[in-house]
Amino acid sequence: MTKQAVIETGGKQYLVSPKEKLAIEKLAGKEGETVTFDKVLLVTDSDSVSVGKPYVAGAKVVGKVLAQNKADKLVVFKYRAKSRYRRKYGHRQQQTVVEIESIN
Repeated sequence: MTKQAVIETGGKQYLVSPKEKLAIEKLAGKEGETVTFDKVLLVTDSDSVSVGKPYVAGAKVVGKVLAQNKADKLVVFKYRAKSRYRRKYGHRQQQTVVEIESIN
């Protein structure tokens, strides 16, 4: 089993492992820069598990920014019956694509 970690970023939690690509909430940084995630909730190896209270002390996950782009479009449609009320609009969330390089 490979090394895995649970990180917290953008108000969400992600289970990550090395060489994994991940689309997360927008982070500051240009393509090619490295990003360090300090909020590590859990680290697991082939024989041991470290659970944080709330974070694992000294643990960090390093990733590389691959792209800054937008997610797929979400269609928001509001409707009220019997009143001729209809509103349709879309939304595209900003996101960052990160490749996990190492779990320390």
